[in-house]
Amino acid sequence: MNQPIIALDFPSMDSTDQFLSQFDREKLYVKVGMQLFYKEGPNLIKKLKEAGHWIFLDLKLHDIPNTVKEAMKSLATLHIDMVNVHAAGGKKMMEAAMEGLEAGTAAGRHRPLCIAVTQLTSTSEKMLKEELLINSHMEEAVLHYAKLTKEAGLDGIVSSALEVPLVKEKITDFITVTPGIRLPGDKADDQTRIVTPEKARKLGSDFIVVGRSVTKSGNPLEAYERVVYEWNN
Repeated sequence: MNQPIIALDFPSMDSTDQFLSQFDREKLYVKVGMQLFYKEGPNLIKKLKEAGHWIFLDLKLHDIPNTVKEAMKSLATLHIDMVNVHAAGGKKMMEAAMEGLEAGTAAGRHRPLCIAVTQLTSTSEKMLKEELLINSHMEEAVLHYAKLTKEAGLDGIVSSALEVPLVKEKITDFITVTPGIRLPGDKADDQTRIVTPEKARKLGSDFIVVGRSVTKSGNPLEAYERVVYEWNN
């Protein structure tokens, strides 16, 4: 089982350092999202890599194919381990993302994994239909995007764990990355399709992304160890 990915949803490098200092130099798989990357930029990524952490750079690229291709070419030079796009950008955009990643990855290095966001875990069935005007059910919408992602040559998708069994049934050799993870008893906050680490494991997720259950805990290290235990039980 893979390491849980911890979402570094902090406003600055200082607050990130303060959080990571509680892990006694343990090597983590971390997610750097828009908030932190837009504030600190590539220097933060360099610092995290020098400390030995694995990095999922969560920028959810969604633009015309050439723009995404050139952006991925630049991001590949940061030596990240995983990066993502929005599947809603379409097959050509996702193919362009892969071209950029491959072109930007230095000889002798592994290309970062590239995954596509299907539907955010904050999206409800009601929102899907009334705001996004997608008339299919959530599972059908996620599976459609997953099939497009596979056809475009990407490594996998981001979805809630609830859609993972259907995706795994229909698509082979495909990574599923699951956000919206909460420890038992934690608040859902702005998420709607959430599960525990244990439930995600049973549903077949390959990676889980855990944020507030660890980062907002009174004892982040203890909470992290709890997540690891549930995930790898």
